[in-house]
Amino acid sequence: MTNHNEAAAVRPLTLAWVRRHLEAGERIVGTEALRGGLTADVRRLTIGTPDGGTRDLVLRSFVDPFHLGHAEDSLNREASALTLLTGTGVPAPGLVAVDQTAAYCEYPSLLMTHLAGRTALDDEGLEARVPLLARQLVAIHTVRPAERPRNYVALTTADTVAVPRGADAAAWAAAVDVIRSPPPPYEGRFLHRDFQPGNVLFDVPPLRPADNRITGVVDWAATSWGPADLDVAHCSVNLALLHGPEWGLRFPEAYEQAGGVLAADASERLYWLVRDGLASSEEVQVVAQTWRGAGRTELTTRAVEARLDAYVTALMDAPG
Repeated sequence: MTNHNEAAAVRPLTLAWVRRHLEAGERIVGTEALRGGLTADVRRLTIGTPDGGTRDLVLRSFVDPFHLGHAEDSLNREASALTLLTGTGVPAPGLVAVDQTAAYCEYPSLLMTHLAGRTALDDEGLEARVPLLARQLVAIHTVRPAERPRNYVALTTADTVAVPRGADAAAWAAAVDVIRSPPPPYEGRFLHRDFQPGNVLFDVPPLRPADNRITGVVDWAATSWGPADLDVAHCSVNLALLHGPEWGLRFPEAYEQAGGVLAADASERLYWLVRDGLASSEEVQVVAQTWRGAGRTELTTRAVEARLDAYVTALMDAPG
């Protein structure tokens, strides 16, 4: 629901900053909180235009003290990525303005264009969406930036893995041993680094859900340089937790069918899949809570833990 009392939703200095970046004669006429963000407050701003119409912008602000320490780096990377992606064919928002150090706003903030579409997190229509996700990720990996983003950062270590209650102890111990080894060599690619269904927007025709198409990819704050396998692994584990382990296991094949190239050696592929799978163990509760807020009320923390256990066990049991 739109909040027409804009000052109650967006702080005064930030409102003034946004207004300075509007076109002549435009004004803010409404705000709406967008759900799904884990690290930042995200709001859609409805902008009234001089001709009586409206357009939308998106404001992303780091308001949580826990994440403020990473705000400048995240917003710098997102601003650079949005600038880089302009004209590439990858459907990313356009950068309007960024205040990464809160020099003008109450909090570090980024203003960008709004993309049409919605996230699609239900099981219905998944068979048609997975190939679209794979093709979109292949397109992202073909981007060749003039200046590379920073190298990827591993999100977990062998000592920080949180083994779910009742998990297959032998499988998890074997998985942890996998990531004790140094990372295998790889050919670097431009990575989204958080490519998963919650960051992809779809146009889903209500009468023909199989005809859905991707309209946007959002949240570029973790853009990195690293192996394509890592982005594939991240999407795989998210599919496994949202829709069941079998979907996570299917995604690497879908990526290759879309023209993507993964590590040639099975043990190298396993390393990346396991690394990102284990990383998810440390944030299951937060992720499950976010998905329940998006309508997947059956995804309790325990249910997500059980899916993660089944997925990790399946990876370790796979032949090769």
